[in-house]
Amino acid sequence: MSSPRRDSVAFTVAVTVLAVACAVPMAVLVGLSGAASTVVLAMLLAAVPVGPLVAAYLWLDRYEPEPRYLLALGLAWGGFVATAGALLISGIGQLVAPVSAEQSLAIVSPLTEEASKGAFLLLLLWWRRSELDGILDGIVYAGMVGIGFAFVENVLYLAAAYNGTDGLGPGGTEAVTSTFLFRCVFSPFAHPLFTAFTGIGVGIAVASRSRVVRVVAPLAGYLFAVVGHSAWNSATLQGISGFVSVYVVVMAPALLLVIAFAVWARSSERSILLAALGDAARRGLFPGEDIVWLVDLRARREARSFARARGGAAGLRAMKDYQAAAIELGFLHHRYLRGTAPHDFSERGQDFVNQLQAIRPQISFPGQVVATP
Repeated sequence: MSSPRRDSVAFTVAVTVLAVACAVPMAVLVGLSGAASTVVLAMLLAAVPVGPLVAAYLWLDRYEPEPRYLLALGLAWGGFVATAGALLISGIGQLVAPVSAEQSLAIVSPLTEEASKGAFLLLLLWWRRSELDGILDGIVYAGMVGIGFAFVENVLYLAAAYNGTDGLGPGGTEAVTSTFLFRCVFSPFAHPLFTAFTGIGVGIAVASRSRVVRVVAPLAGYLFAVVGHSAWNSATLQGISGFVSVYVVVMAPALLLVIAFAVWARSSERSILLAALGDAARRGLFPGEDIVWLVDLRARREARSFARARGGAAGLRAMKDYQAAAIELGFLHHRYLRGTAPHDFSERGQDFVNQLQAIRPQISFPGQVVATP
């Protein structure tokens, strides 16, 4: 059985190589989509919603922040691998069974795009299962993939609109403005929303004790993503009336539902951590009085401010490391209590306990006597 370290390296290398390999043809495709000034304009406009969307997902991910390099790999996968993969699969499909532009938009695109985006989540489930603690993690990683995919796709659509090669008019400023409003202002969340269903399915699979659920949940999530994507694309074929109807009746409620679900999932993590860390403390793995400074987000910030004021950058770093290790231990212990612990549970758990024991003498929390390193 492979070690977690080898799995981590294998995953990182595989995804990085694929991203770099796919970045080349996608860069060529973007470069051929118009003059240099057109491409630059399209990239600047496509980048407008990226920052707010990423910030929203990072806000959701505050309890147990995922490794930044994995989130970056998710963005790269969506921007390069998923886009290139969807185009390749769609192109091969057209050679085997040619379909109309309408059928491609309503059927082929949702199937291929959601499969290529969802593949990143399946790779995480296969190689980096330890990074997935439940539904919220699945939504966050799905969001990053969707944001990356939408950015590159929007660049292509914006450039085509400006050049007049999208088949919708002569192009120019008016055309690119309409496309920008449609794709980057009113529906920048579309791709992250669709892929979120696959992420939810993967999150359910990680937390389930049933083998059937672990297989069916990701597949069901993918099917929901395809159906939502297909409904959205089909609506765009009906003009502005179809867009408004589906936006109001389907997309807006679905977005609000997923947001509410994600916020609920994040709030439930507090209860999960309280129970799991309480049990871990009773087993003598770390001091129980520390729990309040680990689980409550406001208290965590207060503890970090206290550590920075007393110990400067080094004190802050020690506090962050202690809190991070404790939260990781909490989620791992929760899976142990549920009977869904990973195969390397003992090794990883002992590693977190060792980290906590090494750092604890270097820190103190508000109201406690300041420890001397």
